[in-house]
Amino acid sequence: MTATATSVNGIKIRLPEERWHHIIQRHADLANQQALLLQTISAPIRIVQGNEGALMAIRELKPRKWLVVIYKEGNTDGFVVTAFSTRKINSLNRRQQIWP
Repeated sequence: MTATATSVNGIKIRLPEERWHHIIQRHADLANQQALLLQTISAPIRIVQGNEGALMAIRELKPRKWLVVIYKEGNTDGFVVTAFSTRKINSLNRRQQIWP
């Protein structure tokens, strides 16, 4: 089953099971965090420019640890590419901020 969230741009973003399995296979710490991942797309603290047209939604998990969800938007829908948690906020801060 494909989970979905609506981005801050009003675009429906799909999280297919295949992508979810990809994420939790590489980032086991996110295994029970699917709802939070979807909330990060809908209500991030900010969005920065990713590579190749992707967007990176960011939400703080706990002090000095962030969840980053990388997704792409089309005209009518989009999809999650991957997600990960990080403590390296400096590399994210160097990217162009898209929202807010």
